[in-house]
Amino acid sequence: MTPTEIDLRPAVPADAVPIADLYSAARVAAVPAMPPAVHTNDEDRAWVAARLDDGDHEAWVAEAGGELVGYALFTRTWLDQLFVRPDRTRGGIGSALLDVVKSLRPEGFSLWVFEQNAAARRFYRQHGLIELERTDGSANEERAPDVRMAWPGTEPLRFLRGLIDDVDQQLGDLLARRAALTAAAQQHKEATDRDP
Repeated sequence: MTPTEIDLRPAVPADAVPIADLYSAARVAAVPAMPPAVHTNDEDRAWVAARLDDGDHEAWVAEAGGELVGYALFTRTWLDQLFVRPDRTRGGIGSALLDVVKSLRPEGFSLWVFEQNAAARRFYRQHGLIELERTDGSANEERAPDVRMAWPGTEPLRFLRGLIDDVDQQLGDLLARRAALTAAAQQHKEATDRDP
């Protein structure tokens, strides 16, 4: 299959079930490159339906012969999911969907990929994404180490400086919280020191 044999279009609410079913099948087929999924197909269906209706997410689907063969689900700054039907991989579908997301998010975006998913990380690197950070997986549901990757957009320096600004904001918030806690501890210490 070549990308010219697929149709790409924005997802509609009626796509929620086929998208969720494709996701569930892709997660099963991806083991052990990805850890086993932690949700049932019914939960996946409800989650996708909610995302297609929340106003924050956008999705595009790829169809071949009227059948859903891939999709991308994303926000303004994150690519949440990009999956291709297991029997249709390596046919340019993922590349075509990623190109759609890039065209719609020229300012750049980030995504998380499991560290053990070498094929996905290679795919994203081949399409210009860079690895930014790694975690031990304690913050994801599967508890598996993951990697934050990003497409830095058409103005990479601006995108990366924006990420630095985000970190600076988080550091400022943490320092303010620490100062407040230190002040509270000091007041408690002074009160304890005054007790006979």
